[in-house]
Amino acid sequence: MKELPKTAKAVIVGGGIVGCSTAYHLAKLGWDVVLLERKKLTSGTTFHAAGLVGQLRSNANITQLLGYSVDLYKRLEEETGQATGWKMNGGLRLACNHERWTEVQRQATTAHSFGLDMQLLTPKEAQELWPLMQVDDVVGAAFLPSDGQANPSDITLSLAKGARMAGAQIFEDTKVLSVDVEKGVIKGVETSGGRIDCSVVVACCGQWTRDFAKSVGVNVPLVPMQHQYLVTEPIPGVPRDLPTLRDPDRLTYYKEEVGGLVMGGYEANPLSWAEDGIPKGFHYTLLDSDFGHFEPLMELSLGRVPALETAGIKELINGPESFTPDGNFIMGEAPELKNFYVNAGFNAFGIAAGGGAGMALAEWIAKGEPPFDLWPVDIRRFGRPHFDSDWIRTRTKEAYAKHYTMAWPNEEHESGRPCRKSPLYEYLKADGAVFGEKLGWERPNWYADIKNGEQQRDIYTFSRPNWHEPVGREHEAARSAAVLFDQTSFAKFTLKGPDAVDALSWIAANDVDKPIGTLIYTQMLNDHGGIECDLTCVRVAEDEYYIVTGTGFATHDFDWISRNIPAGMNVQLVDVTSAYSVLSLMGPKSRNILERVTRDDVSNESFRFGQARKIGIAGCPVHALRVTYVGELGWELHLPVEYATSVYAALHEAGKEFGLRNAGYRAIETLRLEKGYRAWGSDIGPDHTPEEAGLGWAVKLKKNIAFKGRDAIEQQRTHGIKKMLATFVTDSDIILSGRETIYRDGVRVGWLSSGGFGHTLQKSIGLGYVRNSDGVDTDFVLGGHYELEVATERVPCEVHLASLYDPKMLRVKA
Repeated sequence: MKELPKTAKAVIVGGGIVGCSTAYHLAKLGWDVVLLERKKLTSGTTFHAAGLVGQLRSNANITQLLGYSVDLYKRLEEETGQATGWKMNGGLRLACNHERWTEVQRQATTAHSFGLDMQLLTPKEAQELWPLMQVDDVVGAAFLPSDGQANPSDITLSLAKGARMAGAQIFEDTKVLSVDVEKGVIKGVETSGGRIDCSVVVACCGQWTRDFAKSVGVNVPLVPMQHQYLVTEPIPGVPRDLPTLRDPDRLTYYKEEVGGLVMGGYEANPLSWAEDGIPKGFHYTLLDSDFGHFEPLMELSLGRVPALETAGIKELINGPESFTPDGNFIMGEAPELKNFYVNAGFNAFGIAAGGGAGMALAEWIAKGEPPFDLWPVDIRRFGRPHFDSDWIRTRTKEAYAKHYTMAWPNEEHESGRPCRKSPLYEYLKADGAVFGEKLGWERPNWYADIKNGEQQRDIYTFSRPNWHEPVGREHEAARSAAVLFDQTSFAKFTLKGPDAVDALSWIAANDVDKPIGTLIYTQMLNDHGGIECDLTCVRVAEDEYYIVTGTGFATHDFDWISRNIPAGMNVQLVDVTSAYSVLSLMGPKSRNILERVTRDDVSNESFRFGQARKIGIAGCPVHALRVTYVGELGWELHLPVEYATSVYAALHEAGKEFGLRNAGYRAIETLRLEKGYRAWGSDIGPDHTPEEAGLGWAVKLKKNIAFKGRDAIEQQRTHGIKKMLATFVTDSDIILSGRETIYRDGVRVGWLSSGGFGHTLQKSIGLGYVRNSDGVDTDFVLGGHYELEVATERVPCEVHLASLYDPKMLRVKA
């Protein structure tokens, strides 16, 4: 047996497709890589994967990542001489009712936005591509020619061979016993074959990743779920180039295999596995087939493929696979431990994602950052609820069951709730609040008029939903009177220490060296000028800042700030989220209300926009921040949680005569769209700079202060940009939800990053980047004729760079 090396730059743990892909790409980047597999390559989950390779996802970069997999699989066999079983036979997706057809049409538009040639077919055209199926109930279908299928074990072995050709060393039957960590620094791994000194460890262990990572204090929220599919004997009339088929209304998928069919699906009552731990020695092992549990899927499939009724069944395969609470895989450097990377939790599409996921993580490791924004799969999207295995399992079962259900706009998860609650939860619920959930927090999305019989629940649709009018009432109140948002879920940090100013000055793009009591809106940039964080901070003392960011970004932003504090600086970052409630009082009458509940001077002359100060309300010391995300006069009131109910009651009592009402996050969305305020994770992120996003005014280039990303922004100021964020307005009967394609003078130039409705304008509004490889400027953006592709239909729209709504001028643009 080949002897283990004593040292390596990186050790990859796990020899499935993702581990071998990561080794392949990291070795090609010149790294000294060792891959360790406790048993044999592919012996975990890979060997029993179904092998469908689809590309389209709701995010452009994840679609790009999957597209890279396809490109890699096309050329891998020629490069390595090892067969992959890759066939680019295309992929079909069926729609069997009106709502599903709308979903498919919107998916086709998303595909067009991202540069994929998804074609819409009639039932007859779909049947010509897939002659074995009945189409009596089919409304239409979508066909993506570049989708395909692969043999999971073959493609993994091909990646492994390619990795060896590039210099990687791969060892089977070698178990990692422990990771040696000293004072937060990885020193090496102890294995069944000896020790390897290394500074980087990459966990690609599939369903074993959670337990392995836990041994070094890293949380990876995934659990094993049982997934079954059957393999038939050869069936007459099955062509070898048969496209893969997904029939979501019947919860099933199909692919050709050796003249027969593979058929599997995602049942509504999934079964978890190994709730008390994965048995020792489990490898190259399948679970007992559960024909009773699979029978409902089989019955659904017979209505689509009658030939299955008489086909011989080779086997019913039941294999455990790792699934995650949101259905996306998990990638990136663990926030708990530097140089510990994760690539796991692939939710039964590890073969489709494997090539791209290996590439992306290898670049992340080698270059210290991902090749593009990977927020939907970033390990830092998780937080406090994701430490509890029972909660993870409950939510993951729901995500599994929804794999083929309708992907409704604004759909909320229902399981594992309520988890984290504001002190006002019961009060808001009694007032008709319909809650959503973000990072475990219950947050009021909108308020039903329960006294007049409105249903206090979401009813999902691709048309205007049941909350459209209630949100309109809240929107109108924010514009004409006042509203109160419970934003207790905001992530809140304190940055304190003798070097607080210098540290934050380096991390923040805006000037934070301001007088005490100043509120600063700022981005935090990567070295390319991309926006990693978008937040506000308040100078509360000479050596202290109070930082507020979005609920879902708590882990990410805390990690970004803490990792970028320059070495040697004396400053501490502390998460104080749970200590404070936040009540946001917004609207033209908000000052009238605030004046009734405090003796402090809140006049415009005394309390200017962008200021923060302590005021007293109902016996509570309130940290009032004059700021807005809805385009109206307003304050965020930050207060100790124990005072929340008292302050809430005082505000509502004072607000009765001014028309104060509770409002939710969906009203915030409609209000901010009218103002053109950007949202991180959609409109702005690591792939977008302040210059491109129209936020250059918040960058301190006029001051001779070094900050992370400064050089990149200066380059853009000198040489120009190639995309620019703009606002698009179209008729009220057009439903915009994001990812609609933008056409300028008939040429595709981008897609909407956000979409919704403006109740003041009574128009549909979207934000999106106008792209041009030769450069863009104001004249270019405003000088074109624009259309949006919505569910494959083009509609005219207007483009704007200025805000659509300005309360100071009482002006509305249309």
